[in-house]
Amino acid sequence: MPARTSHIDTFVGDGLPAEEDQPEYTFSLDSLRFPEELNCAVELLDQQVQRGLGNKVAILSHGCNWTYQELLDQSNRIASVLTEDCGLVPGERVLLRAPNCPMLAASWLGTVKAGGIVVATMPLMRAQDLDPVINKARPAYALCDARLVDELVLLQDGNGIPGKILVFGDDANSKEHERLETRMAAKSGTFDNVRTNCQDVALIAFTSGTTGKPKGTLHYHRDVMSMCVCVGQELIDAGPDDIFIGSPPLAFTFGLGMLLTIPLYVGATTALIEKASPADLAAAIENFQATICATAPTAYRAMLNNMRDGSLRSLKQTISAGEHLPRATFEEWEKATGIRMINGLGTTEMIHIFVSASGDDIRPGAVGKAVNGYEVAVLDTDNKPMSSLEAGRLAVKGPTGCKYLNDDRQRDYVIDGWNVTGDICRCDEDGYIWYVSRSDDMIISAGYNIAGPEVEAALMQHEAVLECAVVGAPDADRGQVVRAYIVLRSGYEESEALQQTIQQHVKSTIAPYKYPRTIVWVESLPKTQTGKIQRYKLLQ
Repeated sequence: MPARTSHIDTFVGDGLPAEEDQPEYTFSLDSLRFPEELNCAVELLDQQVQRGLGNKVAILSHGCNWTYQELLDQSNRIASVLTEDCGLVPGERVLLRAPNCPMLAASWLGTVKAGGIVVATMPLMRAQDLDPVINKARPAYALCDARLVDELVLLQDGNGIPGKILVFGDDANSKEHERLETRMAAKSGTFDNVRTNCQDVALIAFTSGTTGKPKGTLHYHRDVMSMCVCVGQELIDAGPDDIFIGSPPLAFTFGLGMLLTIPLYVGATTALIEKASPADLAAAIENFQATICATAPTAYRAMLNNMRDGSLRSLKQTISAGEHLPRATFEEWEKATGIRMINGLGTTEMIHIFVSASGDDIRPGAVGKAVNGYEVAVLDTDNKPMSSLEAGRLAVKGPTGCKYLNDDRQRDYVIDGWNVTGDICRCDEDGYIWYVSRSDDMIISAGYNIAGPEVEAALMQHEAVLECAVVGAPDADRGQVVRAYIVLRSGYEESEALQQTIQQHVKSTIAPYKYPRTIVWVESLPKTQTGKIQRYKLLQ
């Protein structure tokens, strides 16, 4: 690697929480003690090629298949474009916007190899969803699938945020914007990787709290590698013969780990699919003969309802995360496939799963125990670990931890060195964690986190809505669904047509998956004496 440059963008480093506000980090496994100089993309890709995996298939997709050497070549070309043509310096942010595909994977790796910080965004996000992410992360550049560039262009301002947008892929929009592939074709395919420290930030992953105001979680290079060790090695014990597949976007850290970094870490193959509905996912599992699948419980249930004889025969392990795995789904899946599903509990703040169990250690109904490398506790109201079987707030320590970018909510998440996740759980005599509920108003539907207040704000923009309240209603298929209680303005009447109009309005205002799937017309909303809506009463 070339010498570490002295010209570094300090925006993210300056935005890290103060040391006293960060959690306690523990490194209980020898494999978690990384060298001071560490670039996770180099370790995951360059080092694997040097170990002799250059001709092995790294990525399968419906459009093309890339070997490790081909993925390295493409990533190096992107790194060269960013540094030589765009002028990227270490620490600058690069926004990525695309469905799961080989070019998105190469863009992620190329950005990190160049010393940049990845800000990946979900393809379903619209301009309104992207705006707070861009304002928080301040990306200098964007690499975007041409089909998704319109929403991004709406936000490009005159202050260089993002200053340059390069598009890739085939679409009519690509004629109006500078193409990444054209720039890449002029590069050699070799790159002098930027030297980074294990505690340099590699990515900013965004999560929304109950207010809908996004929180940018910062993750070091060592955090990415810790995810690979603790989940890929310790939990699922994946190997080079495995083929990974799943539905979560690479913008989710669950997807990043299961569909990119962990497969590369163990020298395996990943199958990236753009369309990942349960039917599409089941077909892709059969087509690619995938052995490890990662998706949400609702997708597994849907695949069971539509599975054909032998269509899932190649699977050896299945990992569920994003929402709690109902015991009924676990048992139905095991009966149909013979596979005991791994139930994982993780958070964006911790980068990936930290409570789970695999193989004979799985206890149906429970989430599991602390994943090797982590320790967990259930805290009482005084923030002390509880020894009883009563429910309390789940807390965790390990090699990763919450680091919000310029956000006072850091002190709410980190308490006395513990990461307090917002989950209400209980711990049994054997150390198994049993999930109870969320402690906030976040709605988790089919693995997506949806902030109720954000949906309410979109509803209130419709002319027919006088007042509204949004809650997460139980649903057998999706875990929860967004339910809106609406008080109509004078002159409007309840009707199926109006309901569909309001739903379509929300879909066109914010990410479509956030729309209220059910609407209940009410004459008034329950409120406190101070005027606050009592949402909990709506589900009683």
